[in-house]
Amino acid sequence: MPFTLQLPDEYGYILAVASSTFLLNTYHFFLTGSSRRASGVAYPAPYATDEQVAKNPKALTFNCAQRAHANFIENQPSFLGALAIAGLRFPMTSAVLGATWVFGRLAYAIGYTSSGPKGRLFGFAVSALSDNSLRLMAMYASVMYVMGQ
Repeated sequence: MPFTLQLPDEYGYILAVASSTFLLNTYHFFLTGSSRRASGVAYPAPYATDEQVAKNPKALTFNCAQRAHANFIENQPSFLGALAIAGLRFPMTSAVLGATWVFGRLAYAIGYTSSGPKGRLFGFAVSALSDNSLRLMAMYASVMYVMGQ
């Protein structure tokens, strides 16, 4: 049986939020790169060693920026999937939750690099709440499509 999918008129908001994550990834790239230069941690080392961190506080900042970026790219694909699926049924709610996730991930990166691991907690809470809401909405939308509704 063929399946025809029509995008809601408001789906452009979903695309705009999804596209904003590409800019956020670029921000992470620059944040990590500038922290690496300031720390003196040479390529190809992915993180500063414990010895480097003990001698140079900027090495810890680099590790935090690197981990924030890694955490972002670990979570971005599933977020984009949930956003795309939930947006088929609930475009405006999904776009708002998606924008909230992007804000949370920005706060996560800024907090982590400026205040260390404890600084990421606010951004984590904001992004986790919005991401889990999107995931539930995506599952609900999927079930509704399977049921033909």
